[in-house]
Amino acid sequence: MAGVIEMNGAGYMRLRQICLVAPHLEPVIGDIAGIMGLNVCYRDGNVAKYGLENALLPVDTILLEVVAPFQPGTAAGRFIEKTGGRGGYMAIFCCDDPDARREHARAMGVRVANVIDHAPYHGVQLHPRDCRAAFIEFNHTDGSDDILGPYPPAGPDWQKSIAKDVTRALTGVEMESPEPQVLAEHWGKIIGIPVSTGKSGEPELKLPNASFRFVKARAIS
Repeated sequence: MAGVIEMNGAGYMRLRQICLVAPHLEPVIGDIAGIMGLNVCYRDGNVAKYGLENALLPVDTILLEVVAPFQPGTAAGRFIEKTGGRGGYMAIFCCDDPDARREHARAMGVRVANVIDHAPYHGVQLHPRDCRAAFIEFNHTDGSDDILGPYPPAGPDWQKSIAKDVTRALTGVEMESPEPQVLAEHWGKIIGIPVSTGKSGEPELKLPNASFRFVKARAIS
């Protein structure tokens, strides 16, 4: 019931998708699916224009995506080179008004990297350098406020691929940073969520369906 009230309110923000990046799609996708007991619901041919291939797996109502470059000179390839092949590539949130989130980000000095407008889906991707970590995307699908409703990036029947025998839900994301408190506050301002303190003392952003925990890590050279 809480989820219904939240979605019908003046505004909402939920984690919709986590995108990981890998040098090659296989064996990563096969390993994730096998270990976590998940099913691939979709491979999106539209990402080929960015020099990428992908696969998506639903973890209950949150999508887990892996992208991999198949040609040189891609943003994902540069990300892999910088991080040594580690880390998440994009944190994707569904909300009531991506354009309002875009203007809020711009007012903070955060640039827009890409706008995807394929009705009924509308997404705004923010520049990862200004986000100081991964891409942040805000999106909305018209007529799809139901968390099990249509979500074009995951294909026409993504709900049919949900499996809960091994993995029931994606409940949290761990963000590593040399300055976890600073990054948490920055992401909190972009997303519009106050920073709280997690059970282990780390800064945390709590969404209705998942949380982001920020932990200390060395800088990537």
